[in-house]
Amino acid sequence: MTVLRTVLVDDEPLALERLQVFFRDISGAEVVGTARDGHAAAALIEREKPDLAILDIQMPEQNGLRVAATLAAEDRPEIVFVTAFEQYAPDAFEVEAADYLLKPVRFDRLWQAVERAKRRKYLRDMAGRAEAAARSGEGASARAAHDDGLWVPTRDGAVFVPTETIDWIEAQRDYVMLHTATRSHIVRISMRALEEKLDPAQLVRVHRSAFARPGNVVEVQRMGKTINALVLRDGAIVQVGPNYSKAVAERLRLAE
Repeated sequence: MTVLRTVLVDDEPLALERLQVFFRDISGAEVVGTARDGHAAAALIEREKPDLAILDIQMPEQNGLRVAATLAAEDRPEIVFVTAFEQYAPDAFEVEAADYLLKPVRFDRLWQAVERAKRRKYLRDMAGRAEAAARSGEGASARAAHDDGLWVPTRDGAVFVPTETIDWIEAQRDYVMLHTATRSHIVRISMRALEEKLDPAQLVRVHRSAFARPGNVVEVQRMGKTINALVLRDGAIVQVGPNYSKAVAERLRLAE
C-alpha cells in the first residue's frame, strides 16, 4: 500500500489540530511534520521531501501559493490547498494542485483529496510509460474526446476536460468545480448552462448545486424514505436535493 509522507501547514492552531485529528483516521498517510507560516513550510518541505503537502493559502511570511510556486517542479509534492474559496481558487489550480478544500475542512473531502493525491503520485511515477503509450495513440482518440467535454480557461490558455473523466460537479457561487480522479478544475459557468452542455446519460443533476455520475455511486443515504446523499467510489459525499430525490432513485433503480 502506498503511504504518503505528509506535511500539514496552517497558521491557525485549531485548524492545524483539526487536520492532525483527521489524519489519524486516514490510512495510507503519515504526518511527518507541521508548520505555521510560509517560510517554515518551505523549509519543512525541503527537509522532509514529503509526498503530500496540505497548504493553507493565507499565512504570514509567505502565502501557500508562493510556497508551492517556488518549489522545483521535479521535487514538488502533491499539493492540496486549504482556504476560503472566491479569492484564491483560480490561482490555486494554476499550480496543478491535486485538490482545493474549503474551510472548515470536512473529513470526507480530505479523505478524497488524499486518495486523489495517491493516484496522482502513482501516475507521476509511471509517467514515462504513460507518456509513451499516449504518444502511440494520440491521433483520433484525442479528437474524439473533444466532442464531449468542457474547455476550462487557464492563465496561459485553456485545457479540455472530457465529460467521461468527470466524477462529480459542485457549484460554489459563480464557479463550478469539476472533480476528476486525478484533479479538480474550476470554471465560471452557471449550473443551468452546464446542464445544457452535459450528457445526462453520464452526469445527473442531483441537487441545485451538484451533478454526479451514477456509475460511481456505491452507497445512498436516506432521511426517512427520501435519498438525501450519495457516497461515491472515491469517498466523496454528494448532497441530493429533495426536488431531485425521486429522479435520482429512478436513475439508480431504487424504490423511493
